[in-house]
Amino acid sequence: MTLSCFELGEQMLSVEEARTALATLVERSVGSEQVALAEAHGRRLADPITAAINVPQNTNAAMDGVALAWTQDAPIDWALVGDAFAGQAFAGRVAAGQCIRITTGAPLPPGTDTVIMREQLSEQATGVVIGAPERVKRGQNVRQAGEDIAAGSVALPAGTRLDAAALGLAASLGYAAVTVCRRPRVAIFSTGNEVTAPGEALPSAGIYDANRFTLSGLLTEHGAEVVDLGILPDELTALKDTLSHAATHCDLVISSGGVSVGHADFTRDALEKLGRLAFWRVALRPGRPMACGWLGASHTPFVGLPGNPVAVMVTFLQFVVPLLQRLQGQPVTPPRRLNAIADDALKSRFQRTDFLRGVYHSDKQGQLRVRSTGAQGSGILTSMVAANCLIELADDQDGVQPGEVVSIQPLTEWL
Repeated sequence: MTLSCFELGEQMLSVEEARTALATLVERSVGSEQVALAEAHGRRLADPITAAINVPQNTNAAMDGVALAWTQDAPIDWALVGDAFAGQAFAGRVAAGQCIRITTGAPLPPGTDTVIMREQLSEQATGVVIGAPERVKRGQNVRQAGEDIAAGSVALPAGTRLDAAALGLAASLGYAAVTVCRRPRVAIFSTGNEVTAPGEALPSAGIYDANRFTLSGLLTEHGAEVVDLGILPDELTALKDTLSHAATHCDLVISSGGVSVGHADFTRDALEKLGRLAFWRVALRPGRPMACGWLGASHTPFVGLPGNPVAVMVTFLQFVVPLLQRLQGQPVTPPRRLNAIADDALKSRFQRTDFLRGVYHSDKQGQLRVRSTGAQGSGILTSMVAANCLIELADDQDGVQPGEVVSIQPLTEWL
């Protein structure tokens, strides 16, 4: 039985334990809505798309040429009796010994089963002559009705992310609108007197607010609607009012920094007064201290991520992505992983999962290899810019030597 976030106490959690427990914060999905297909790119299907027609709808020509009925003892001279074009079928039946001109995509008329390409033909006054008839095979260059998708079958299951190919498939079935999961509304905010908005003058002891923009980008990439609360003041009443409104109008609230174990500030006080919080230690680097819980009577999930920029990105990918999956009614799936050979020695600590920023590539033999980006400090945001993957060193590994196989999590959809 999976323990909830509030039953784990102060114990050190593994990454998998934390990922599983966090998912229990979501009590209900955000529901669905219907959108025009032209506006559906990147959305996830709430309902499957079922084919109402065969694709292709008709048995048709796969190339330009002539359509005829081929037999083993077929003649080489054929009477030409008409034409078929894409969108304009030949009317009638083609008799034995006859053929019609046909263009790619045109329906095959009754009485034909084979298409011979134009380059294999010579046209005479009354018909065509087939060159090299020994190369002809019955049924060649023909696409059968329903060979791509049969009428009544599920073309795209629920949960499918509508990328360019999926949009084209839905359009080929005649769908002008689709039912998709509603985008989770996710509130993000920063706090702290030292935090300065980009574009403003930077105080001598200040830092620019990078995490809010990083989180906004990650949330958008993962299909969420971002509600940016900005930089909240260190004042209890203002914090409570803002977070109370967010809990009522949003599906998830995320902060970075300021609510870790032992940190006493207005943010933590406001969150505890609004709901129920738990504070964890997770056995990973970067990103050990975390907070989570519910806000308000609506039990809106809250996640407090670490404050360092790289730790924010790593913990988001490991722990917030599963929450977004649950909010959209999808099963929680583990991060995408591939195996690669380490190009250099990698340091890690036993009984702790280390996520190193890495760059993967294929060698001349097509083998996937990976190297680290260099310095791995959790505040070095340039290392995430340089990386195209996270190198995951599990808690049962005590370092890696060059040539050993490691697990990587690609940071993009494409390899």
